[in-house]
Amino acid sequence: MIYWDLFVTFFKVGLFSFGGGYAMIPLISSEIQRHGWLLESEFVQIIGIAEMTPGPIAVNAATFVGYKMGGIGGSAIATLGVALPSLLIVLFISSFFFKHSENIIMKKVFYGIKPVIAGLIFAAALSIGKSALFINHTPSLNQINFKTLAIGIIVLILELKTKIHPIILIIGSGILGFMTIFL
Repeated sequence: MIYWDLFVTFFKVGLFSFGGGYAMIPLISSEIQRHGWLLESEFVQIIGIAEMTPGPIAVNAATFVGYKMGGIGGSAIATLGVALPSLLIVLFISSFFFKHSENIIMKKVFYGIKPVIAGLIFAAALSIGKSALFINHTPSLNQINFKTLAIGIIVLILELKTKIHPIILIIGSGILGFMTIFL
């Protein structure tokens, strides 16, 4: 039964999420918490791991959650579930997209989808930020994890000012995080 639940859940995520991995994070989080598969803090850790490993975030998250809930079989089923909708949709859309790419209706639809994607990415950033920046995930001034906040600000400044490769930022942040153990 867990295999079916994993497949259906991640198929839904793959089918109803637009804009790539970051835009999928709120839906993945909602579905995982609805099923009680992970705590919010565990989900944030999985997103961090999914960021550090090759491949799309949604596929990596599905693989990790599937493995936790159903071993290797659950991992394969959840991964198939999240990837299959994209494959089917791309096959369907590509059959007529290039023929009608200059169609005004197509242009308007994509124009309308762009702000939704930006909003979903922003919502994911807020959700992860809340979990990462606050001790016990409680948003209040006396619960701020200043070490994590400092790392986040440093990474943000470096990304905006220097365009350092994300892999270097991830490795550097991991090293800084490790060093905070000794502070």
